[in-house]
Amino acid sequence: MRFQDRCVVITGASRGLGRQLATAFAGEGAFVVVGYRSHGDEAEATLAACRDASGDGELWAVDVRDRAAVRSGLSAIDRDREGIAVLVNNAGIARDGLFAMASPDDWEEVLAVNLSGAHHCTQAVARSMMARGGGVVINVASASALRAVEGRAAYTTSKAGLLAFTRVVARELAPRGVRVNALVPGYVDTGMAARMDRRLQEQARQAIPAGRFAAPEEVAAAALFLASDEARYIMGQALVVDGGLTL
Repeated sequence: MRFQDRCVVITGASRGLGRQLATAFAGEGAFVVVGYRSHGDEAEATLAACRDASGDGELWAVDVRDRAAVRSGLSAIDRDREGIAVLVNNAGIARDGLFAMASPDDWEEVLAVNLSGAHHCTQAVARSMMARGGGVVINVASASALRAVEGRAAYTTSKAGLLAFTRVVARELAPRGVRVNALVPGYVDTGMAARMDRRLQEQARQAIPAGRFAAPEEVAAAALFLASDEARYIMGQALVVDGGLTL
């Protein structure tokens, strides 16, 4: 029970990888704050799964693009739970389309959620974590940040930016006991990848040396490691969990 009674905040936790992350932390005894923007029924299901996994938690409805709402919500959670031990910036969206024909609104929305959202959440917890002398931030990036994928200019750029953000913030916060790292999954058998067209799924599998998508629990296990004391000397790194896709 590595996170017994510790508060873990996970954005984008209503379904997919976010749900798996939430239940994995709950299984280690954490009080999990299930962040979500929409899909309230699914967020409720995630919370129920957390309780079934021996943990507890609460729901947090928030749009991570809204800096004020993020700051207000996380300040309240930090106060009520006597500190946030772990923040997992998992909220993310994709708006696929060839660059030359892509909508400017799609570009701006993807960067606002995937990159600025992580910025808002991290900044909202940073001072409190520093004041307590400890805390962990995990930014969920993507193997897309490490390879060119047609039709994913906005998504790839946002996730690559998240890796750079991770390194800089880790460098600044490490002297105050706060660790910041990135989790870099490849194709996971849930969420966005699971909703892909079957032909695209097969093409993706052929590109993966392991020959399959990751099971969600395999990615969650890496997140648990990064958040745990076992990784206390790991800072500013990107842990790639992609079955060899980016080799």
